[in-house]
Amino acid sequence: NEAFHARQDLPMEQVYPSKGAPFVPTGDPMKDGVGPAAWTPRRDVPELDGKGHPKIVPMATLDSFTVSAGRDPRGLTVQAGDGEPVGQITDMWVDEPEQLVRYLEMELTTELGGGKRLIPMPLAKIKSDRVVVRSIFEEHFAGVPTTASATQVTLLEEEKISAYYAGGTLYASEARLEPQL
Repeated sequence: NEAFHARQDLPMEQVYPSKGAPFVPTGDPMKDGVGPAAWTPRRDVPELDGKGHPKIVPMATLDSFTVSAGRDPRGLTVQAGDGEPVGQITDMWVDEPEQLVRYLEMELTTELGGGKRLIPMPLAKIKSDRVVVRSIFEEHFAGVPTTASATQVTLLEEEKISAYYAGGTLYASEARLEPQL
């Protein structure tokens, strides 16, 4: 069992010198993993099922899985929170023992540098003609953390990917930092 090590030297500063004052990010909070984009240093290994195999894998690697309900998103365009197209869904990553889709895999457009990125299912809305990701904008997709393997995702990678998208809910735009009525 690995000991837990807290993250040190986070790029944040206290707003006021008094105890209990809030901290604000000093860099890019989505990349730095602070505030709503915070992540914890989990082990950099995949979560395993009862047979010792990675739990979350691309659906393309599983012959026994098909889409049985709802719209199959493969082939649909991904639309960012600012309305811009950023790529296309190429696969779904499923939690095999739970029989549940955990991530959508997308190929970024060449204008954004290309490459595969995962989108957490709770932060994607599948429509009849596109998949919408409201939390981040076009300019942020190239910065989404990637996986080291094309066929598995580690606990640490899951943590960073989910934190990046969730952090965009607040940090993707200066307007989101202001009070909302």
